[in-house]
Amino acid sequence: MPQAVHLKPQLLLATLILYLVLIQPNHPEAMTWGALWVFPLELPVIIAALALAGAGLAGQVLRAILTAAITAIAVLKLADFGTFIAFNRGFNLLVDINLLSAAWVLAQGAFGVLLSLLALGTAVAAVALVAWALWWATGIWVRAAPAPKSKFVAGVLLLPALAVAAAEMAEAHRAVTLPESVSRMIPGAAFTARVGLERVEQVRDTRADLAAFREAARNDPMEGVAPLFDRLGTRDLIIVYVESYGRSSFENPLYVPTHTETLRRIEEDLQSRGLAMRSAWATAPMVGGQSWLTHGSVASGLWLDNQGRYRALLASPRRTLFHYAQRAGLRTVAVKPAHIFPWPEGAFFGFDVIYNAADLGYEGDPFNWVTMPDQFTLHAFDRLERERPQNAPGRTPLVAQVALVSSHAPWVPIPPVIEWDAIGDGRIFNQWANSGDPPEVVWRDHDYVRDQFRLAIDYSLQTIGAWAARHADDPPLIVMLGDHEPARFVSGVDGFDVPLHVIGPPALVDHFAPLGWTEGMLPDPDQPSLRMDALRDLLLRSLSTGQ
Repeated sequence: MPQAVHLKPQLLLATLILYLVLIQPNHPEAMTWGALWVFPLELPVIIAALALAGAGLAGQVLRAILTAAITAIAVLKLADFGTFIAFNRGFNLLVDINLLSAAWVLAQGAFGVLLSLLALGTAVAAVALVAWALWWATGIWVRAAPAPKSKFVAGVLLLPALAVAAAEMAEAHRAVTLPESVSRMIPGAAFTARVGLERVEQVRDTRADLAAFREAARNDPMEGVAPLFDRLGTRDLIIVYVESYGRSSFENPLYVPTHTETLRRIEEDLQSRGLAMRSAWATAPMVGGQSWLTHGSVASGLWLDNQGRYRALLASPRRTLFHYAQRAGLRTVAVKPAHIFPWPEGAFFGFDVIYNAADLGYEGDPFNWVTMPDQFTLHAFDRLERERPQNAPGRTPLVAQVALVSSHAPWVPIPPVIEWDAIGDGRIFNQWANSGDPPEVVWRDHDYVRDQFRLAIDYSLQTIGAWAARHADDPPLIVMLGDHEPARFVSGVDGFDVPLHVIGPPALVDHFAPLGWTEGMLPDPDQPSLRMDALRDLLLRSLSTGQ
């Protein structure tokens, strides 16, 4: 076989390319030197199939199929890698496509258009290079065994190699349980094939899940319950989301001293002003991003742990917390400083008015991705909706959702809390908007990123504490909670829990006492956590005499 001898160095290189692409991990924790020695069981199957097919039409079709399939799975593995870092879960092809545009917007805000374009171009070029390398490598192997004897050997090896790979996949997939002696004899893993199979099953399971979700959305346990929100009287209910505020503030030693001390000071200050507080834990449907899934879960009373469920909610007849508030004669408001584009989905949720970034009147400079400081957002909310006393004639009580953004990545720069009367149109914040190191410097050092996160969360907590104190003479009922934990490398914890605080007049806060929530601003670490989809009905029942 002179041709095969001539191709020997190329065969080695082609085999190495296939080997490296097949062992590509999809999780950060799998990026170890040991991963290099996990033999890909698909490799002998691919080589035998290519050699058996030969250089004719069958071989070219097989090359095209393999190149396309392995490249697509490599891209999915890369997507998994990114979503495991950001959200602690794998990528769902059916419901996560929207993350690409969200990642692009965030990257531009954090690193600028030029660096973002460079990163995008590098990623596209890398995928193209992998596809070309696979096409070349498969081409080497279809030309490697022209002799009938070689094809016979390839055919004989194909079936046992395929059987071993299939057995490993079945055991890893828990479809079968192999005897331990047999399991130990399997020399590697068919990981790439498993990822491909799991994606097919994921699409099937996601479709079934969405069908069940649509049915749940049509069955609302609060439909027909009345009266609602009557315990509020003339008080406003303000739900305030603190971006990236999670249990890590109470468990990660990098953050505990700062954040718990700030919460203690807030508690002491508000108690001295006659306000009451209770705290608990809520379980978010995700970590690292997609705050709208949290907002939607709380508003709808449905578990929104992926974008597919969110879209199904928007197409359902489900009534949200804000629809029920409207039915009770209250004014419903959404304050969305992160929204620089229109939010057509907002029409579903039952808001009488939505204030996006441009509606809040901020004339200062943005803080990188963050459009405006939290203190300005709350100041604008007061100016636009709350400046009249709550018991003034003709003033309709509010049920409002305010989504703060100062503690959103990239967490630079961070302003101080200033005097409320000095805020004006926000240009006073310009002196801090461009201060300190830019994100591209901060994000080169994980410790630097974590410290900036610590300061950003602390700023948001201080701001809300100061805002609650400002209104202590005529207080609303404030439900303050985190939307989700940040990415795992920042949070340093594994859970999905976020703190939840109720702040307001003692008579209103006492309605949450039967739940066993902790008095004050520091939740009991052993307090059971409520899933966020339970909060809609909990708020409705706690603040209503209609049961």
